Amino acid sequence: MHILITGGSGFLGARLARTLLAQGTLALRGAPARAIERITLADRVAPPDDLRADARVAFITGDLLELIGSRQMPVAGTDAVFHLAAAVSGECEADFDLGMRSNLETTHRLLEACRALGSQPVFVFASSLAVFGKQPGRPLPEPITDDTLPTPQGSYGVQKFICEQLVADYSRKGFIAGRSVRPMTVSVRPGRPNGAASGFFSGMVREPLAGLQARVPVAPQTPVALASPGNTVAGFVCAAEASDAQWGPPTAINLPSFRTTVGAMAQALEKVAGAGATALLDWTPDPAIEKLVSTWPGNLAWERARGLGLTSDADFEAVIRDYMRENPQAVKLPVT
Repeated sequence: MHILITGGSGFLGARLARTLLAQGTLALRGAPARAIERITLADRVAPPDDLRADARVAFITGDLLELIGSRQMPVAGTDAVFHLAAAVSGECEADFDLGMRSNLETTHRLLEACRALGSQPVFVFASSLAVFGKQPGRPLPEPITDDTLPTPQGSYGVQKFICEQLVADYSRKGFIAGRSVRPMTVSVRPGRPNGAASGFFSGMVREPLAGLQARVPVAPQTPVALASPGNTVAGFVCAAEASDAQWGPPTAINLPSFRTTVGAMAQALEKVAGAGATALLDWTPDPAIEKLVSTWPGNLAWERARGLGLTSDADFEAVIRDYMRENPQAVKLPVT
């Protein structure tokens, strides 16, 4: 079996690759499990050393749209595509053309490349909860369900929703077996901050645990639907393995999440690492980030994911402790 992961050198892409390699097999669409012979990682940069050292891993670097256009993207023989690559929310708001090119045009061209195969590959598309947005003067439904009409309030969310519809239509036409999943806000991400407006949800834990100051640009009462990196990757894998009958209609599903607030996240950090950690939080608001994040829902239902056997994380304290266990070198403060 050959698997292609776009954004494969990024945090979630690399974690997905490691998960699949450790698993060794994949049961696409409920069929008998087959051995994973090759995983190709496509990204702007090379993958981490451990993935490069695995004989089953190949990688290609460059601009994805250009790679597809020049037919350098190794799509031929692909059984499954995990399309994770995207320009993130803050980038899309700052640069409209970047978002349209990186998110919409690249996804369309990749779908066309899969269509040309004639083999109906599984296509797992990482959408986003940002497809849901609070319209001015109108409250969001409580909770947001899999079938709630998306009303995105940012360019990133609009692009993701358009791509969801493309995946659904390419599936309806039989070109692919499309599975669009909506990850929740993922925390805690290790490494350097990215350009996502949601980046502070990880930074407010990651930086204090490393003894560094972190800015929290929104109010403590801001609601958020969270999921750990591990649970998010489990959702990607489950989407690829679910049978057509289990998956149901070709529309997107919400991945599992638990509901909390930014203030409660800070309280969990203090419980784990003490007052010294929360003293490093700078609660200076950022109006631009507040405006965007305030449109995102914090209460989502995920019945289709539950029907596939997926579950949410227990709470944010458990998520923090998972991060510390997986990244001991990044923790400098004493913890309880």
